[in-house]
Amino acid sequence: MNWSLVENNLINTSFVLLFITLLIYWFSIAFTNFQMLTNWGTVFTIIINLCLSTTLLIRWISNAYFPLSNLYESLIFLTWGLTLIHLILEKENNSKLIGAINIPISLFIIAFTSFALPPEMKAARPLVPALRSNWLMMHVSIMMISYATLIVGSLLSILFLIIFKTNTYKLNKQSSHEQIGHYHDLSTSILHKRNIINVNNRNNYFMFNKLNILQNIDYLSYRVIGLGFPLLTIGIIAGAVWANEAWGSYWSWDPKETWALITWLIFAAYLHSRLIKSWKGEKPAILASVGFIVVWICYLGVNFLGKGLHSYGWIS
Repeated sequence: MNWSLVENNLINTSFVLLFITLLIYWFSIAFTNFQMLTNWGTVFTIIINLCLSTTLLIRWISNAYFPLSNLYESLIFLTWGLTLIHLILEKENNSKLIGAINIPISLFIIAFTSFALPPEMKAARPLVPALRSNWLMMHVSIMMISYATLIVGSLLSILFLIIFKTNTYKLNKQSSHEQIGHYHDLSTSILHKRNIINVNNRNNYFMFNKLNILQNIDYLSYRVIGLGFPLLTIGIIAGAVWANEAWGSYWSWDPKETWALITWLIFAAYLHSRLIKSWKGEKPAILASVGFIVVWICYLGVNFLGKGLHSYGWIS
């Protein structure tokens, strides 16, 4: 059997299903008539995750090493992680917003994997000596799962900012004499807006519901980032131990290591501000949104430079 053809068909199937799933989630939010299709979005996401799982399993068995040795495999693994976290969060929170923000990122990754990467980067090759270690599975898989978790948490923060800014603008328009724009703390903002909202008015009633949605998104983002941060910490520690074994040094200030540390510091600052309650609502959401960009620089951007100890198997 031509396993390369099977892999290609699975990836193409994932791409098509991701596009259909994207339409389902977005239409279910935009039009009430499409809300009954939300369950199909979940079903398709499960099928996508199974297709990606099968692709990774085929490469693992065929090549006799865990499929995280190059950019192509890591992108597939990242998408697998994103869809898995999506399914877990959707089951727990029963919200189609998670799929609406996660599926576009997953679709973009698979599209980039399928159409942008040259065939030679998709082909499996013998591992370089530094990668012939059990640490490959532990370090890289934990880092990729932490990236996926932090990306979802950051996306929720970006969604929070979009709704918050839109909501604040509308309330400012409705009550120009009230200086709502000066309230950056979410809890203070909601308390203030409760005083000016007449829930008997239909428009204001829906505005008040949006504020409750904001609280839920903010709390969910905090929980997801709170899960991704310790995974990132474990991944960095595991990488340092592996680096000492492979290169004779725990830390070499390699570009990848430096940006991993920057990523860690940004999300550490986010969680610190939430734990001591010095920031709430808008400010930590902005910090998490910056973290979204930094995660991508750490994961993908650094490797496009083709420099450093982590450049093998990627782009040179």
